[in-house]
Order: sequence, then C-alpha cells, then structure tokens
Amino acid sequence: SFNHFRALQESLNQNFMLIVTHREVQREYNLNFSGSSTIQEVKRNVYDLTSIPVRHQLWEGWPSSATDDSMTLAVSGLTFPCHRLTVGRRSSPVQTREQSEEQCTDVHMVSDSDGDDFEDATEFGVDDGEMFGVASSALRKSPMMPENAENEGDALLQFTAEFSSRYGDCHPVYFIGSLEAAFQEAFYGKARDRKLLAIYLHHDESVLTNVFCSQMLCAESIVSYLSQNFITWAWDMTKEANRARFLTMCTRHFGSVVAQTIRTQKTDQFPLFLIIMGKRSSNEVLNVIQGNTTVDELMMRLMAAMEIFSAQQQEDIKDEDEREARENVKREQDEAYRISLEADRAKREAQEREMAEQFRLEQIRKEQEEEREAIRLSLEQSLPPEPKEESTESVSKLRIRTPSGEFFERRFLASSKLQVVFDFVASKGYPWEEYKLLGTFPRRDVTQLDPNKSLLEVKLYPQETLFLEAKE
Repeated sequence: SFNHFRALQESLNQNFMLIVTHREVQREYNLNFSGSSTIQEVKRNVYDLTSIPVRHQLWEGWPSSATDDSMTLAVSGLTFPCHRLTVGRRSSPVQTREQSEEQCTDVHMVSDSDGDDFEDATEFGVDDGEMFGVASSALRKSPMMPENAENEGDALLQFTAEFSSRYGDCHPVYFIGSLEAAFQEAFYGKARDRKLLAIYLHHDESVLTNVFCSQMLCAESIVSYLSQNFITWAWDMTKEANRARFLTMCTRHFGSVVAQTIRTQKTDQFPLFLIIMGKRSSNEVLNVIQGNTTVDELMMRLMAAMEIFSAQQQEDIKDEDEREARENVKREQDEAYRISLEADRAKREAQEREMAEQFRLEQIRKEQEEEREAIRLSLEQSLPPEPKEESTESVSKLRIRTPSGEFFERRFLASSKLQVVFDFVASKGYPWEEYKLLGTFPRRDVTQLDPNKSLLEVKLYPQETLFLEAKE
C-alpha cells in the first residue's frame, strides 16, 4: 500500500547508530549509517577500521531477518535508533586459535587481501577495486585538491566542494584562505573573540579516511563543537607536492619538531587532526590526533584542548581589560589636559582681546584728547588780547565758576562778541558742545543767546558771575 511505501521511504532516510565492538581488541566504534546503506557497506567500513576482510568477519547481533548482505539497514530489522553488534575474526576450523592469529598477522593477511576480496566482489556483483575501500575509491573520485595547489584559498574551495559531494553537507566549515589568514582569524582578534585552530590533514590513500570523514568529521556533535570553538582549516596530503608544501608551512609556523612528527606519520595513521593554540611568542600544537579514533575520543581531545585554551583566554581577557582600563584612564587624563590647555588658551586669547580693545580705546581716547587739546590751543591763540584794567574802552569783567567749584576771571571789551567768551571758556577745556554757561540774575542759559551780539547787548556788563554746567 501507499502508506507502507511511505513508511519505508522514511526509514530509508533515518540514521542508525551502530555500536560495534571489535572483540579481539575490546574496542568500541560508534558508527552512523543512513537507512539506505546496505549491510555490505557496514561490513566494508568495519574492514577499513579493523583490517578484518569481510569474508573473515564473524558477527553477533544482526537480527534474524538480516539474511542477505545486499539488504538496506531500513529493512534488515535493526533496532532504531541504536543497535549493538560484535565483530571478530573467523578462525580456520583446523587451526588452533594461536596459529590462526599468527597467520592472520602474517601470510594469511596477504591472501585475504587478494583472494578474499575477489570472492566477495564476485559474490555481490561489485568491481574488485571497490572492495579495497578508500585506496581504490580515490581513483574513481576527483582529488580533494589540485595536484600542485598554489593558491590556498582556491584549493580550499575545491576541498570543501569535494568533501561535501563525498560525505554530505553536514561537515565542519572549512576556512577558505591561507594558513596565515586562518591564524589571523583565530589568534589575533580581541581576546574574547579568539579561537583554537584545528587543522585537518586528509589522505586519500589511508584505509581510515572514509570512516574518519563520514563518522567523525560529519558527526553533528563534532561539527557543532568545532564551529563554536575552532577555526577549521584543511589540507590534502595525498599528492607529494602538496605534502611538501604543508611540511614547509608547518616548519615555518610550528617549528621543525612538529614538522618531523607529521613527516614520520605512516599513510595509514592519517587522517590527522592538529589542534593549535596561538601564543604571544609562538603557536603551540596542543594535540596531534590520528585517524584511528572514535567520536567520543575525538570529542574528549577537543574538550581537553578547549580547557587549556579557556584558561589562557581568561588570562588574556584579564590582561586586555586591564590594559584597556589603563589606556582609558590615560585617554581621559589626556582629554582633561587638552581641555585645560584649551581653556587656558581661550582665557589667554580673551585677555589678549580685552587688552587689545583697551589699547584701541586708549588710542581713540588719546587721539580725541590730542584733538581737543589742539582745538583748545588754537582757540587760546586766536583769542583777542585781554584789555588792561586802565583801558579807555568799556571793559566787562566776567567771573566763571567751573562744575568742580573753581573760578577763573577775565576782562573782555564790552564791544566783544559773545562768541569770544565761548571761545575763552572752550580754551579752558569746557567746549560749547558739552557745557552750558548759566547766568544767575536772572537765571538764564547764556549759550542759547546769539553769539554774534556784543557783551553789552546781552547785558554781561560791567561784570557778571557765570556758572558752567555739563549738558545732559
């Protein structure tokens, strides 16, 4: 029925976790497979991990419904989501266990790789190349990186695309760019933003590569932990030129000891995972993880590195915060000093402006005084001479009181014009524009009279006392 078909489709898309115990070495592998994988694929992956050829694998734990290795896991009757299995090496019935083990590690192993896989291959209708797992599968796939990768960014783009096409989209986010740029990103930002650097070294000729990529690097827990705490950079060591190039980079950045460690790793110890922490003096390699590991072990190593890194990061954050606090205090002091200098300058400028203004007003006042003095002198010089007391002509004697209470007197001819009196008063420093000349009996403002009339005509004869008063 349609519902049955849909249920089957769903189970094909589900992921099964197979917990496989390798009996002889008491080692456990947690392997993720989709429901559409076949039992044959599981056995081949286990061959990659344990080196027990499929024909010699002795299993416990498959459900009784799993009758044929070409079955998918979805229909094989496995317990979802986890199923436990045990695998060991099948002994020949005629041999004792010791002999069989001896031969396993010796001649028998060779014949396994030759005949056994060939038999398996014909049995299940696959080409014999496929039976060698990773080594020959590399022949069928595009390389992870160009043969002689010059531009690291382009090489990483190809690496990411090829990785996705082989192992799916759930994988670490590989940093696209040079190793130097990855350092910059991981180590040289603000202390709070720094991360560890994880370098994944791929090798297409290692039997561990397929399992490591599909089971470790694509495990959700690993992908998520790496993305939170690490910058992940990758390189492909399969081709000699690329390997040599990485070893040169390695010597330059981590020193010859680390480069030598990587140089001496055998092909089947790859892939490698390097965990690197940035330090002030030099970058420190915290861990070199070999391909033969489990998800739990990998996670433990990553977490242990994070612990070391976090302790260092807390110190760096504290140092950075203290340095920033010191710089802030200095900045505030500099700013306060700048403001006080500015205030002093403004004050000085204001004083200078005020002095300049005073000087200008003083100049104007001096000029006005000089001008008044010049006018006074010219008036003084232009006055007609004072008539003598014994003059035969009629003489008018005027007594003039200043605003400060002083008096000055002078004789004028009665026929003189009133203007002469005004000029005389002005020559004493009391110009007609600024002062009124007042008579007493009767009280009158003499400055209002016609200056061309004689003293006789304006009745300032024979003598009179007049008062000077400032005009308002």
